[in-house]
Amino acid sequence: MNIVGVRIDGRLVHGQVANLWTPKLQADRIIVLDEQIINDNIQKSGLRMATPRTTHLSVLDYKTAADHLLNDRYGTQRLLLVAKRPKEFLDLIDEGVKIDSINVGTMSQTNTTQMITKQINVEQEDIRVFDELNAKGVHLFAQLNPSVEAHDFMKLLNDKINR
Repeated sequence: MNIVGVRIDGRLVHGQVANLWTPKLQADRIIVLDEQIINDNIQKSGLRMATPRTTHLSVLDYKTAADHLLNDRYGTQRLLLVAKRPKEFLDLIDEGVKIDSINVGTMSQTNTTQMITKQINVEQEDIRVFDELNAKGVHLFAQLNPSVEAHDFMKLLNDKINR
């Protein structure tokens, strides 16, 4: 497995991921983890259009992604994994995929979220998953794009959430 980046981003593949993170990480393939989009050709087409021409795109559920990663399906390709929520990455880890760190990017605000930063809003379930990822030794950091400073996400989370 040649995972060079793991990012939570509610927008999946868009300007920041396609034009900033992909070149910065020199990613050859973006793997989007999303169980709904794998069956939605319109959304998959939109993701393909947003993906840089020199980069491959895979849209997979976590079980298929784990199988492909654990069986070295991508050879020497540099992989950027992206999902809307942290749960997909916890599921990957539980399947045996090693993830050392996760960049917590944009998570949109809804009526049921709590604001951590202007760009990061979490559901109660996300908080539980972040705690579990942290307990498994995954380094969680918040960095909107490569040109800004990274921050310890668990510190940001703990400063905002009453426990």
